[in-house]
Amino acid sequence: MGKTRILIVDDDPQVSHCSGAILQNSGRYEVLTENDSTRAVTSARHFKPDVMLLDLDRTREHGDDIAREAALDPILCHIPMLCLTGLISKSEAINRQKDRGNRSYLAKPVRPEALLYSVRKLVSFVPDWSARIP
Repeated sequence: MGKTRILIVDDDPQVSHCSGAILQNSGRYEVLTENDSTRAVTSARHFKPDVMLLDLDRTREHGDDIAREAALDPILCHIPMLCLTGLISKSEAINRQKDRGNRSYLAKPVRPEALLYSVRKLVSFVPDWSARIP
């Protein structure tokens, strides 16, 4: 079985590079970063990630907008999403998990072990890509 594919969408190249390095260095994940939020859904359709990491502190297109657009896409709608944000507290992040479907939240600043744990938890819900291709 191949590595789990993770798409990181963050307008800050340093943040996406750091998150990507944490995930890749674990040896379990193949990572693609997208720093242009307007290309996030297109990148997801081409890369076929198993999990998407979305920054909600975006300046161009909000991570929630990307999540909604992906949710309407018949191929992408089943991808679990981890939303990273400094806009809510850790307790709010936990409470939001209950009512947001396939979205999970992780409050910034993110510790490497918390990122790895959250991604590993989402990976357990990843459906087979072959079942999503129309």
